[in-house]
Amino acid sequence: RHSDVVLTTYGTIVRDLATFEAVSFQRIVIDEAQTVKNVDTQAAKSLRRLPARHRVALTGTPVENRLEDMRAILDFCNPGMFGSAEVFRSRFSTPIETSADTDTASRLVALAAPFLLRRTKSDPGIVELPAKLEHRVDSYLTSEQAALYTAVVKNMMEDVKDASDGGRKGAILSGLTALKQVCDHPALYAADGSALLRGGEHRSGKLEALDEILTTAGDAGEKVLVFTQYRTFGEMILPFLGRRAGEPIPFLSGTSSAKERSRMVERFQYPDGPPIFLASLRAGGTGLTLTAANHVVHLDRWWNPAVEDQATDRVHRIGQERDVNVYTLVAPGTVEERIADVLDHKQGLQE
Repeated sequence: RHSDVVLTTYGTIVRDLATFEAVSFQRIVIDEAQTVKNVDTQAAKSLRRLPARHRVALTGTPVENRLEDMRAILDFCNPGMFGSAEVFRSRFSTPIETSADTDTASRLVALAAPFLLRRTKSDPGIVELPAKLEHRVDSYLTSEQAALYTAVVKNMMEDVKDASDGGRKGAILSGLTALKQVCDHPALYAADGSALLRGGEHRSGKLEALDEILTTAGDAGEKVLVFTQYRTFGEMILPFLGRRAGEPIPFLSGTSSAKERSRMVERFQYPDGPPIFLASLRAGGTGLTLTAANHVVHLDRWWNPAVEDQATDRVHRIGQERDVNVYTLVAPGTVEERIADVLDHKQGLQE
């Protein structure tokens, strides 16, 4: 009660809600405000119960998946501003998301604009960063991958057909995961410990494409940051990358300790450090500065473009002095192309 500033966490608010509710705050500021995008979570409900004369929400990703994300954040700042979630959905979300209604989108922008302060890296006076060049790299399935992919699709369709209503979504989700794993490498899906290469030839179009990118960057004396959403895939390709680089390669995953994380980053940032840094997308997507690299490779697609952008920004940030090349590997003719379409739609929605 006698403090000027109280700094706390979302988890603490939930656990000690009664203590915080007893204080009338002049202002509440929430960072990483996308945390409250789901209004049904305990954190979101608890925050809305705190008395405050003024509320501010800070976020780099106000729209992660759908417009409801933004409504929830704005509703925290100004409760009832857009009415209920159902009203917002019928008036704005459905016309904009399903029909790309530009008139409705313009009306939403006009209503929200007075309550938004927005800055981007491209704004004058924020920071002068080198260019970020994005490349989609089509990585065609090998014959082994294609045969396995077809078999997985067949099995998935049979599972979906035989599943009850409740089990159908689970069957589809597990099937999609399996297909994405096949696109990465047959051994990732099979989990059989088999070799990455067979007879000196790549079994995966993704690894063949990665090999070419690493060769190009290596010939120029430049470093590469590689992301995968699958920790097990990272563990599989780590020895391959180490042999290629001629030295041990750092691999940051969810199991890495804070001490290991700091040591990996410090070693990589040295000019004579390893030429490749491998990271799982969730573990390495935030809180890192890896400006020693100026090439970023996304081996597989996450469902949310904001997560990929945050990961890329480990390299494209203050301290970067060279143009950054971002390579997104996509297996044509597979579910990955459909995911790319979804991500493009979400990116357009954000913009």
